[in-house]
Amino acid sequence: MPHERSAPREYREQATSPKDRFVTVYGRKPVLEALADTRLTVDKVVLADNAHGLAAREIIDAARERGVEVQRATPHRVKVLAGNGKQDQGVLADVVAPRMRTLADALASSRRPSSVLLLDGITTPANVGMILRTATAAGIGGIVVPRRGVAGLDPLVVKASAGVAFTAPVLRVATAAEAAADLRAAGYPLYGLDAGARRTVFDADLPGQAAFVLGSETSGVTDGVRPHVNRWLSIPMAGGVESLNVATAAAVLCFELVRRGR
Repeated sequence: MPHERSAPREYREQATSPKDRFVTVYGRKPVLEALADTRLTVDKVVLADNAHGLAAREIIDAARERGVEVQRATPHRVKVLAGNGKQDQGVLADVVAPRMRTLADALASSRRPSSVLLLDGITTPANVGMILRTATAAGIGGIVVPRRGVAGLDPLVVKASAGVAFTAPVLRVATAAEAAADLRAAGYPLYGLDAGARRTVFDADLPGQAAFVLGSETSGVTDGVRPHVNRWLSIPMAGGVESLNVATAAAVLCFELVRRGR
């Protein structure tokens, strides 16, 4: 049916945010590392107007060498743009993420991803970074990282992903609940991972196009997403172990999909 081929119209017409195009890194060392990596395209550097001295000069020189614009802003503005008031050190850089797009754009595309991961309530940056690295390595077509309720794509996530966060197929949306509703409207069945589910990721009959929800270790899938889940899947446990770290569970799921030829 036509409504299954795209996300809701009002969602598609939302303007694309800069946060849906760039991974923003902040702090002197992460910014210098981004500028030094010629594989990355840095859109701009924003430096606090009270930043002077050797550290500021080093950043300005590195940006000039790469032909990257350096904008000056108030320290408060830098903190707002970085989204981290304690660790920005008065500087940030917007790094182009070539495979990042909105979920709405992905669902409206003629080549929609067959397998999608939806991160729901995962607030530990290390887990988000490791999931991005694993899912990208497994060839997952899209990883939904909501702007709210999930750890932001910051230097901690980038470090945990070993830099893969810059090139991962990240799909942006406001919340996991919105993503779940839009995926269902676009015809994706949702499978949630839950330790208590009778059906496992190894024996479930999975369609060619599906989305998989990964909830936090402490709370699981959130109440806003839970009603959209079609079926629950577990990973078999032995030795009295109740559950796996969410990044480990994601790795098991992703490479089970690889094994199936997905």
